[in-house]
Amino acid sequence: MKEKIEEVLNKIRPSLQADGGDVELVEVDEENGIVKVRLTGSCFGCPFSTMTLKNGIEQVLKEEVPGVKEVQAV
Repeated sequence: MKEKIEEVLNKIRPSLQADGGDVELVEVDEENGIVKVRLTGSCFGCPFSTMTLKNGIEQVLKEEVPGVKEVQAV
């Protein structure tokens, strides 16, 4: 599961980097379906970071990786 999550994050990463940000995988709780990520660069502290996390990263991971239920920022 972790490898698949990394693959999907690598697809998302260019759009974040275009705005000066990035995302880093911190932890995967496969039992509960929780993925923890760290937003870096201009994404860190951005007023839209919650929208990016939930409407972007979480949505894509749920669609492409079976078992992902939630994405949390740390």
